[in-house]
Amino acid sequence: MEFQRLLLKVEKALCKDEVKALAFLCTDLLGRNPTSVESASALFSRLVDQDHLSPERPHLLTELLLTIQRNRLVRELGLSECTTMSLISEYRKLLYNLSEEITDEDLKKVKFLLNPTLPRRRLEDNTTTLEVFLEMEHMDHLSETNLNELEAIIQSVCPVLKEKIAQFKALPVQNSPVGQETGSVYQSPQSLDDERTASCKIPAPRLAECSMFSTNTSVDVVHGGDESEALSHGLNSLSTETSTHASSQVRSDTLEKSSQESMISETQMFQTTGTTSEGLGAYPMTSAKRGVCLIINNYDFTKSRNVSLRIREGTATDKDCLHKVFTWLGFETEIYNDYESKEMLSLLQGLSRRDHSRMDCMACCILSHGKNGSVYGVDGRTVELSELKELFNGINCHSLAEKPKLFFIQACQGTKEQQPVYIESDAPAESHICSDAVAIESIPSDADFLQAVSTVPHCVSYRERRNGSWFIQSLCQNLIQMVPWGCDLVSILTKVNADVSQKSDATGKKKQIPQPSFSLRKKVVFPVPKAAPPSMPSF
Repeated sequence: MEFQRLLLKVEKALCKDEVKALAFLCTDLLGRNPTSVESASALFSRLVDQDHLSPERPHLLTELLLTIQRNRLVRELGLSECTTMSLISEYRKLLYNLSEEITDEDLKKVKFLLNPTLPRRRLEDNTTTLEVFLEMEHMDHLSETNLNELEAIIQSVCPVLKEKIAQFKALPVQNSPVGQETGSVYQSPQSLDDERTASCKIPAPRLAECSMFSTNTSVDVVHGGDESEALSHGLNSLSTETSTHASSQVRSDTLEKSSQESMISETQMFQTTGTTSEGLGAYPMTSAKRGVCLIINNYDFTKSRNVSLRIREGTATDKDCLHKVFTWLGFETEIYNDYESKEMLSLLQGLSRRDHSRMDCMACCILSHGKNGSVYGVDGRTVELSELKELFNGINCHSLAEKPKLFFIQACQGTKEQQPVYIESDAPAESHICSDAVAIESIPSDADFLQAVSTVPHCVSYRERRNGSWFIQSLCQNLIQMVPWGCDLVSILTKVNADVSQKSDATGKKKQIPQPSFSLRKKVVFPVPKAAPPSMPSF
């Protein structure tokens, strides 16, 4: 209650522009457009909900107030300095400081220079400097690693401010986003001693806790490149033991203080910005919508010219789970069922011609049969995956240039079985497991692509006729569990690899390992959705 009163005092002390400034500074933490924040209480509520702010860890509040130069308010509220890390990136602070130095007359000149670049309605008289910066980010003209256009504008409008940009660019890599030791502790009159000794750490995610598959899982599967969901809550015994052991090690009294601080620093930095201590950045995820997620679900192959291709039982479960999860992540999800090869190509061509300038990325999920380097349409003809991906490279789809293009392929890469495997492939035979084969180049040639395939080249992958595929179900479950931790997509897919590699049938002989390949230049870190995660099948 005392902390809530403190937040109420802060809200009463702030003007509307200051609230907008705080929301802007928290853009990376909130993972959403800060213009949607209408009040300080709404901002604080979101920060509390996402565990960035609490009575035990009020450091972000102090940092925000000090950044907007409300030092006196900090003292009046009884907030004092303590040693912890900065949660606001230096990049956000740079943009805020620039906005404070740009006068109304300067802003008119900035808008004039941006007139050919940004939509005119985004440059109206009532648009603030911070809102202009946000629009530049949305249109991909501004980011932490792309300051060229901003630098040119500042040089023309107010050259003296260019030094601020130069100072930011000169910062050591380890001092970029959330690398500094600043913060505060709120001294509650009723618990001053407790506050002085309160821990500021955020526990690292224990990945073992979300292991869905145990090596002795009994499943009824169909060979042919599809995997089973097997998302039962009863399969966590091994992972629980592992996580308990890991947790006890982390909390060990013999762990040196410096090691603890290092672990805490890395975890907080990863959760809040997707940036490691080595300075690996994350793709911007600030648009109102993440992007389009297109799902092609090929089920009925009864009219196929290839008589060996059969109905893909269980694929409806995969389709539904993908739809729920990607909608939860903020994508505009579109589903297309039973497409022939030419229709698939035409569909992807249409998607590549759309304007993605107000989107952060795009995703495409293909659920089908396949073979080396291609996927089947329901007509039994194939489409090369490289041909589909080429539609979205920087030349053919300019509005997705420098943005991640994500492909998730549930299909075999061949007919070879990973040893020991004695199962039917997605060809003529009967079993409870099916396989869908696809082989693709291991590393895409163009930048900013990620392609996650359900199995390695030349091998089958598995799908339960009733419950769906091992790969897609693991992907959906791990996205739900790990996105709220701030984990990047490659790390999530690594966890998917670990889970699927442990999956097997009742005999323990049906095995599979997925294979992601990518040409990403940054981390893909999805903002934590505000809505509750969707429910997934359990067994």
